[in-house]
Amino acid sequence: MALQQRSEPAASPPGLRILQPGRNCWRIERAHRFSMLVDAQPYFRAVRAAIRNARHSVFILSWDIDSRMRLVPEGANDGYPEPLGEFLHQVVAGRPSLRIYVLNWDFAMLYALEREWLPVYKLDWRTHRRLAFRMDAKHPIGGSHHQKIVVVDDRLAFVGGLDLTRSRWDTSEHACHAPLRCDSDGKPHAPFHDVQAMVDGDAARSLGELARTRWQLACNETPVVVCQSDHDPWPAHVKPDLTDIDIAISRTEPEFEGRAGVHEVRQLHLDAIAAARRHLFFENQYFTSGTIADALAQRLQEPQGPEVLIVTPQTQSGWLEQATMGVLRARAHKRLKASDRFDRYRMVCPHIPGLAPQCLNVHSKVFAVDDDLFSIGSANLSSRSMATDTECNIAIEANGDPIIQRAIARLRSRLLGEHLDTAPERVEAEMARSGSLHATVAALRTDGRSLREMNPETTPELDALIPEQAIFDPEKPIDPDELVTEFLPNEARKPVPRRLASIGLFAIGLALLAVAWRWTPLREWVNLDSLVAFARNLDELPFTPLAVVASYVVAGLAMVPVMLLIAVTGIVFGPVAGSLYAISGALLSATVSYGIGAWLGRQTVQKVLGPRINRLSKRLARRGIVAVVVIRMLPVAPFTVVNLVAGASHIRLRDYLIGTLLGMLPGIAMTVTFVHHLAEAVRNPSPSTVAVLIGVALSLIAVALGLQKLLTRREERPA
Repeated sequence: MALQQRSEPAASPPGLRILQPGRNCWRIERAHRFSMLVDAQPYFRAVRAAIRNARHSVFILSWDIDSRMRLVPEGANDGYPEPLGEFLHQVVAGRPSLRIYVLNWDFAMLYALEREWLPVYKLDWRTHRRLAFRMDAKHPIGGSHHQKIVVVDDRLAFVGGLDLTRSRWDTSEHACHAPLRCDSDGKPHAPFHDVQAMVDGDAARSLGELARTRWQLACNETPVVVCQSDHDPWPAHVKPDLTDIDIAISRTEPEFEGRAGVHEVRQLHLDAIAAARRHLFFENQYFTSGTIADALAQRLQEPQGPEVLIVTPQTQSGWLEQATMGVLRARAHKRLKASDRFDRYRMVCPHIPGLAPQCLNVHSKVFAVDDDLFSIGSANLSSRSMATDTECNIAIEANGDPIIQRAIARLRSRLLGEHLDTAPERVEAEMARSGSLHATVAALRTDGRSLREMNPETTPELDALIPEQAIFDPEKPIDPDELVTEFLPNEARKPVPRRLASIGLFAIGLALLAVAWRWTPLREWVNLDSLVAFARNLDELPFTPLAVVASYVVAGLAMVPVMLLIAVTGIVFGPVAGSLYAISGALLSATVSYGIGAWLGRQTVQKVLGPRINRLSKRLARRGIVAVVVIRMLPVAPFTVVNLVAGASHIRLRDYLIGTLLGMLPGIAMTVTFVHHLAEAVRNPSPSTVAVLIGVALSLIAVALGLQKLLTRREERPA
């Protein structure tokens, strides 16, 4: 269906506001200046200059922070150290009236290997006493502190999607080979796109109040009140995009410890979608929220509804996000495609030739409604950003003012111009000519750097395994008491052992393993190629079966993914021997981990593994074999974590091993058979090997669909 030519409608009449305090925003405050900083280079340079200008207080609220990163990798040359931690220490040490508060998410263990180690030591113990660093753990299970806010003297504030951490710095060129785009260890990282806003005036003062409130809730400490002064910390080199503008501040705060939840960000998105007349522009890292997808689908079904353009990365970061958030995004996209009766929906990614995988990593959280509203913040188009994480967005609204409408159009054109590798003025001219976002993108698209349409899909097997309301993107906070009751009944709880020395040694062993993973070649060793080579060496030994089975135990304790081990076993030893080795190794590894869990007890297992990733269903303890079979078919946690918690939950070892055998044997047999024939098809491509591979793949799909129907019928039966 051809794109409809859309004429430019008259400006919205004054008084029809989208932004309403108490509904979709916390406050609307005046700012003398507003500036949009696109990508990390201008933001990092501006925030360093602003902190250098600070006189009384600096608040840094973040999802992640790295004391080693350099805000200006080309060299700040301002007389202060380059690494962030040393820079903050030197600034506060030189100003007796200055205090700096850094609040970082107390992250789950899942992210431990991606973050700086010992941040409290590096940003609190080793630094000036007026530089305070705290970890924010005051959020529900499954939630996180996700705000990215910096406030200087309550007179200048930054809000957006950028943390002061590694793997963020980049310029708007996003060159494939940029020597300055590397982490503190000198390793290059991929091109990265994000957006931050910068405001002053009463808007900055309110954001300072928000930061102090969050600090007090997270730390039970009251920050020192900022002294009022005429000092202006705004960096002189940054020109504002707008002056004397109202700024709306919207928040997400989850319900927690008796405090009511705040869902202004979600309501802002819903009200903005409902108010759009011509087009909705989104630039976001994720698109997984069923609530947002439903609202967009409803507008797409309207004969005179708006265009919807979503700019997002082609792939999610890492296999875990691809298998979770990627599946949810594919479902949301499919829903919108089905509702797109008038060809008004597009999902696109910024294509950069020569870049692997040729699509820019979009991390920003921006949206625009016509030329009437523009928002920048930390909230993704995900369920968790609308309900379970702490978020902060700011927004500006034209309210019929043609000056602000032109400014909003320029801001959107700057972002589109960067992705289309063209001047913003050219984007504005094409928008004025066609009146259509999609027609503008199509007209300016080239074979080089540009925006490419994408159609995210997922495999039927993976789609069947991921629940509709997945725990990694919850639509509401997870109640901890319900989890304890649901996962581990009272009768299954075991007191913490008093063998503190032994427990300490176990924890130290885990820590040393993590250190080895981070700073030794262990991470490079544990990959498919190295494991295949290792397994081939084992195949040459006279005691191969014992060596392979023992390797599963060692790898299990090292938290190596069991499916990776099974795949390697199938490649090297074939379908028959590989299946026997894999199931024997998995059972022995499960037994050892189960024994460790039983010895440590439930509370200790929670302390070692973290309360957010080591919960399992109460059926584990109540229904025995059946529960284990289901958990093995639909894994809800890493293999070793399941084993440890099973031991701590007091389920009988016999039931656990029988359930593990029944639950894993079909999957192991199918996986080993599939990877074996896949390897054969790659090594010796022929019609027969390819035909066998296709047959095995179809069998896998059939079995997965059958299991899904069987489990669905079991869940639908009355209890």
